[in-house]
Amino acid sequence: MTARIPPIQCLQTFEALARLRSVTLAADELCVTPSAVSHRIRQLEDVVGTVLFGRADFSLTTDGSEYLAHVREGLDHLSRMPGSDPSPGKRRLKLAVTPTFSRAILMPRLKGFFDAYPEIDLQLQVSIPLLDVVAEDADLMIRFGTGRYADVEHQLLMSDEVTPLAAPSYLREAGPFDTVQDLQTQAKLLRSPLEPWRTWWVAHGLDAGEPPEGSSFNDIGLMCDAAALGLGVALVRLKLGAHWLETGALQRLSPRSVPSPHAHYLCWKTGTMDRWECSAFATWLQGALR
Repeated sequence: MTARIPPIQCLQTFEALARLRSVTLAADELCVTPSAVSHRIRQLEDVVGTVLFGRADFSLTTDGSEYLAHVREGLDHLSRMPGSDPSPGKRRLKLAVTPTFSRAILMPRLKGFFDAYPEIDLQLQVSIPLLDVVAEDADLMIRFGTGRYADVEHQLLMSDEVTPLAAPSYLREAGPFDTVQDLQTQAKLLRSPLEPWRTWWVAHGLDAGEPPEGSSFNDIGLMCDAAALGLGVALVRLKLGAHWLETGALQRLSPRSVPSPHAHYLCWKTGTMDRWECSAFATWLQGALR
């Protein structure tokens, strides 16, 4: 028996809904009603014989993710003129990302994006906007800061909490630091403008500024590496420091953690989200960080 081929409008609707994760947005893009979008998805699921979306937020099932890759490949082939060079079908997306966020948060999840969007070539560039080290000509930027950005549109990606971390060897040699005063006066404190110690002092009722001495780092990952080598105590965001904690290279000095005054934001210039590859990455990243 010949396999039944789904109607093209159902495939286009499936791709749009998987990318936009909104019936309303998909309907607007396709110039149909929201009920038509829902009807086409039900029709497609009947034809392929499986559930494609697993939850109300339109996240894909395992079968849905696999099928999406085939659908996008098929739609890409159908959109080309006979004899045309296939390379123009690739979309390029330039992403500027902070170093430790890239290593600790983005890279472990990135295969999921490549699997879902094989037609997008992602170009990663290192950026430290809090220190005015900014990659040029990026389509999307992941910034770490207060979120008060007048020059770009932005959305919150990830907030975090901080707590002091140190190598077990350093704590055996120099500790224990039973009180916040012990930590302030007796420990070698590693410094970073990206994570000021004042956050920790104020949370404990101390009106104190940054340590006047101690090695300084403009990358949290480097500071964690230094702390893991026994060079001192670092104030670290728990999500970014998860690798060092899980391996035992660093350990907490306190069961308490306090909110960081900064967070990670996805930023873009007005009009950027009109490009579907940019919108697709933004939607995927928000879902991957949940």
